[in-house]
Amino acid sequence: MTIKKENITIYQIYPKSFQDSNGDGIGDINGIIQRLDYIQDLGVDMIWLTPVFISPMKDNGYDVADYRNINPLFGSMEDFDRLVLEAKKRNIEIMLDMVFNHTSTDHYWFKEAINGNKKYKDYYIFSDHKTNWKSKFGGSCWEYVESMNQYYLHLFDVTQADLNWENPNVRQELYDIVNFWISKGVRGFRFDVVNLISKPEIFEDDYEGDGRRFYTDGPKIHEYLRELNKETFGKYSDIVTVGEMSSTNLKDCALYSNSEHTELSMIFSFHHLKVDYKDGQKWELDAFEPKKLFDMWRTWQIDLNINSGWNALFLNNHDQPRSVSRFGSQKYHSESSKAIATALFLMKGTPFIYQGEEIGLPNAHYNKLDMFKDVESLNYISSNSYVKSKENMLEILNQRSRDNGRTPMIWDKTSRKGFSSNMPWLDYTLSEHAVSVKESIHDQNSILAYYKKIIAFRKCSKVIQEGDIKFLELENPNVFVYERILENETYRVITSFSKEIENYNSDVSEFEVVISNYETNTLSNISQLLPFMTLVLKKNHCN
Repeated sequence: MTIKKENITIYQIYPKSFQDSNGDGIGDINGIIQRLDYIQDLGVDMIWLTPVFISPMKDNGYDVADYRNINPLFGSMEDFDRLVLEAKKRNIEIMLDMVFNHTSTDHYWFKEAINGNKKYKDYYIFSDHKTNWKSKFGGSCWEYVESMNQYYLHLFDVTQADLNWENPNVRQELYDIVNFWISKGVRGFRFDVVNLISKPEIFEDDYEGDGRRFYTDGPKIHEYLRELNKETFGKYSDIVTVGEMSSTNLKDCALYSNSEHTELSMIFSFHHLKVDYKDGQKWELDAFEPKKLFDMWRTWQIDLNINSGWNALFLNNHDQPRSVSRFGSQKYHSESSKAIATALFLMKGTPFIYQGEEIGLPNAHYNKLDMFKDVESLNYISSNSYVKSKENMLEILNQRSRDNGRTPMIWDKTSRKGFSSNMPWLDYTLSEHAVSVKESIHDQNSILAYYKKIIAFRKCSKVIQEGDIKFLELENPNVFVYERILENETYRVITSFSKEIENYNSDVSEFEVVISNYETNTLSNISQLLPFMTLVLKKNHCN
């Protein structure tokens, strides 16, 4: 199969939580190799690995100390080479996660910088003064170095120093790193918070916000991405790239992902994952209103399509709580898992499935604050312990913490869930709705079986891969409807996000059922949609 953004499905693996092969409680590369047959059977075409490079793991690998070597926690370079080889045998390619906005303060470059090496000092952003900007992980984003009498910029954790992309030597170092992994057989790259790499010429205080308006989608961002493309992956026709865009806008995202601008294959945007943030604040809970999600999906689909941009289709990843717990229903756990997948993955774009999503893995449902491990969550607990009650904090963390997406995979229902022979680095989800792969794999009505059906349908349907998208029923607050159209073929996708029976009165007499999460082979009962019901209909065109 030719690797193209239109016809592939990508499976994200968080290695630390996927499969432990050596009994240390931490997932590793050899564990991934052990599960390649499972991934192949799922039907996906590429595996995206979150960072497996050498790192002190202050931010679970997104603080890189050496871009060219594998963290012993996950294995060796020989293990990685074997993973690439074994994956290719199964027609699966590997996508690596490149963190180029910042490095770990343990990186050789940064150590040299604070030891007075001028060459490497220019690799980072140092200043005699600090602004009032806030770190995305809390507190100031400037850290004072007493020996230098200067501050360095860190938009994220204090151990993640921002790189100076104005320095051409920095850019060349990073291009060489990408080319190194291309030579290893890697055919995909995900670039972490890549729209933050271009900083303003002058650093000034932000009296309206936290500073992000000054460094998001910066002045030279498109210039840098075009240069990255030209010097590395742009030389190849079979490499797929995706940029994670933090607090971005539609105009820039269309440019990032427009093939004519030779920047990236596609983008991750996150506006649709803030629809349940109260007043835009992550740690403030608000009731989920499906129409807010529908409106955001429609806006990004329509505007990117008009401007020839390309979207990554996702609701789950290592930084997000589980979508079935967030947008679905405990009572209708299986139905809502299938409904969400259908509504999402048949839109225009490239589907990304996050490990465990295909079995409907729910949030952590932890019952103690000390069960949470993520640095962002720990900072939240520390900064709010005197304000929030323990119960309220637990409720918020169980809905918002990044640990919700990082609990280990549940392969079976033994005491260690088939993940490890030892205690895992992070506790398994405590949810009663957690179903194992072993339970799912032989059940034709399982969420896993449904995901396989959706993936296979996408793979053989040119309409879904390349067709236009048209949205219907725009005013219905609980039902999401669109059509995919190419030449003389039309598919209509109807999905209810309601726990109640919903009326649906559109004429579908010319359609037949192709896929449904209920046993529905005819359209006789289409006037009503059952809770979290989804239907994929094909129109019978006259010749």
